[in-house]
Amino acid sequence: MAVAISVLPEQQLAALNDGYRRAVARKRLRFALSAAIAVAALLAAAVGAEVDPATFVAKIGNFVSYFDRIFTLESGARVWSDPGEWFWGFHKWLALLGETVLISYVGTLSGAVLALVLNFVAAKNTAPQPWLRIVAMRYLEFCRTVPDIVFALIFVIAFGLGPMAGVLAIAIHSTGALGKQFSEIVENVDMKPVEGVRATGAGWISCMRFAVLPQVAAGFAGYALLRFEINVRGASVMGFVGAGGIGQELVVAIRKFYYSDVSAILLLIIATVFVIDIGTGWVRGRLFGGERT
Repeated sequence: MAVAISVLPEQQLAALNDGYRRAVARKRLRFALSAAIAVAALLAAAVGAEVDPATFVAKIGNFVSYFDRIFTLESGARVWSDPGEWFWGFHKWLALLGETVLISYVGTLSGAVLALVLNFVAAKNTAPQPWLRIVAMRYLEFCRTVPDIVFALIFVIAFGLGPMAGVLAIAIHSTGALGKQFSEIVENVDMKPVEGVRATGAGWISCMRFAVLPQVAAGFAGYALLRFEINVRGASVMGFVGAGGIGQELVVAIRKFYYSDVSAILLLIIATVFVIDIGTGWVRGRLFGGERT
């Protein structure tokens, strides 16, 4: 079947082409201006933060030489030439790594439970009272705004050195972070099931339990697993302030210039995070129906 193609008059076609060129020119101009503003803002921020490229270039050798030292044993040989000497404290470090993972697990689980309770109050479409939503939102903002290592330092002062400070710090920070993410998921749910449950005379808690939670459970679990992975890294750093785990051993090695111990502990931490990342990624894939990777 033949299809007729209409051809516009040359004058009208020229006007359309001219309008198209002007539109493209305006778009390119906006992009150029936006890029220029972004670069100017970056340079202004760098100047304000006293970021000096000359210092970076001058001191980069120290960074390289430090990595050279941490891969050298006290005998002068490379660490991989004597793995037994390199990982002399493997069993002790492995126990401390296990403590770090347990700190992260307990802290993440505690924070996830609190976030599960508070997010329904903080979400705008499920909050029972406006003033309760404001209070819940401000509390979650406080929890996630203060860095977890600051919480850890405060709890170390209050409860002494050990895992308790790390668990509490992670729990509070996870409550704020997960509460925000959970509430955003809840704000995007279908409210028709809620209306149906409410029509039966059910209360607010029953509506959340039977109408909202089934829609968001997989998302909640996925974010909680991601937070656990993040908290394992955070717990490793919290040991710097005495909050238990492998971080305490790492900071001792750094301060006493036990260079090969630093590289061994770092490799153990990296391997642990890799394993947890793969495991949590697999579980998240199963929860969301994706492929297992």
